[in-house]
Amino acid sequence: MLIGVPTEIKNHEYRVGLTPVSVRELTSNGHSVVMQTGAGNGIGESDQAYRDAGASIADNAADVFADADMIVKVKEPQPDECRMLRPGQILFTYLHLAPDPTQTELLLQSDAIAIAYETVTDSSGGLPLLAPMSEVAGRMSIHAGANCLEKSHGGSGKLIGGVPGVAPANVVIIGGGVVGTNAMQMAVGMNANVTVLDRSIDRLRELDAQFGGRVTTVYSTRSALERIVTDADLVIGAVLIPGAAAPKLVTREMLSGMRDGSVLVDVAIDQGGCFETSKATTHEDPTYIVDNVVHYCVANMPGAVATTSAHALNHATLPFTLALANKGYQAALKADHHLCQGLNIHRGKLTNAPVGQALDLESVAPESVLD
Repeated sequence: MLIGVPTEIKNHEYRVGLTPVSVRELTSNGHSVVMQTGAGNGIGESDQAYRDAGASIADNAADVFADADMIVKVKEPQPDECRMLRPGQILFTYLHLAPDPTQTELLLQSDAIAIAYETVTDSSGGLPLLAPMSEVAGRMSIHAGANCLEKSHGGSGKLIGGVPGVAPANVVIIGGGVVGTNAMQMAVGMNANVTVLDRSIDRLRELDAQFGGRVTTVYSTRSALERIVTDADLVIGAVLIPGAAAPKLVTREMLSGMRDGSVLVDVAIDQGGCFETSKATTHEDPTYIVDNVVHYCVANMPGAVATTSAHALNHATLPFTLALANKGYQAALKADHHLCQGLNIHRGKLTNAPVGQALDLESVAPESVLD
């Protein structure tokens, strides 16, 4: 199989779909890889490094899309990239279709096969290809929030950990999953006063034990959110419903009760965001202010730490990329139920029910479209 990797074109996105290590694994398995020139520059990998791993180099994205049997990316294809997809071509990348009707429609029109990293599952109910970027984003959320709290960035001027004689900031994390846990690790390490809300009592028990009582655990209800959010200096939105649009948990009304200069960091923005006032931003212009509350809603947070992120992502995706290449997508999806859950679009049909519900589109089971 010929695998193609275009240079990412989303705003300030420096990650790359395949590292040279991954390219070598694919070429060692008898496959061909074509990289767009400069695709690895953002993680410090030159075209020559890719040549040494066995790849060829194309001058532009159009050549990559024209030649490849499978396109491997990081971020969702932008409209121009969607239009370059061919009927029957495989796309393997993050998609986040639920809040994105334009991308969904373009992918349906392309007649391609689109497999989303974020809906591939594992035997324990996890999302193994989303997890590494959730780990990165969770850790980054505290860094971003601490920066936004500085007065020069519109914040209240509070130091996350305080100093002797001055209380630390109140950090509230909504969701105790991978993002939330990694945010807690950073916030606790910075000596913040940390509270987490979740709807799973079992998960709250696990977090209480994991952090040795250094995190306050609260069962998430509307009343609890209203009470705790209004007393927060920094709120991290870390909720996830796999494949579906994120629920709007923090309302505009709640914002009116927050202190001026408080900060919201919405890590769920790829799925539409979990704050009612959220709208996607970029690394170029990451924040905006509503009701004197700073909002940080960058839709590709891990792209800012591209070297760490690209390698972590490749470690997770490589086995699945190899399976798709070695077996062909039909056999690979039939052989692995968990990989099959990643199939979101197949030759003009939507194959992810939560996306269909979010966009009011008809969907079919992914297994039903396989020969």
